[in-house]
Amino acid sequence: MELVNKEHLQQLIDAFANKDVFIHLETTNGSYAAHFNEAVFNAGAFIRNVKLRYELGKVVSDHPHRVGLKLEHGWVYAQGITHYEVDEHGRLLMAGLDYEGKLAVALQISETPFAY
Repeated sequence: MELVNKEHLQQLIDAFANKDVFIHLETTNGSYAAHFNEAVFNAGAFIRNVKLRYELGKVVSDHPHRVGLKLEHGWVYAQGITHYEVDEHGRLLMAGLDYEGKLAVALQISETPFAY
């Protein structure tokens, strides 16, 4: 994955606009955080293969970035995006890595469902 180039990422997000796409969105402060330190509260969110259509996508703020997808009746967004790539299947994979290089947030967009 590469560090976010805001203009290039914006172009990639625009290419999926107004299409039916599948979203993967995941946040975590470390799934095993409680294992290493019982005083750490572990929280996260996970959705996968939610089919939606967004009319507008935006990359905002400086590093790390917020990526928002405007839907007909609301928004989906991920805060803390630092890296991205388009994989061999044409899926846009975005990730936010913490200061130790661990995944904190992921937002992925695909025209086909993600494998389970």
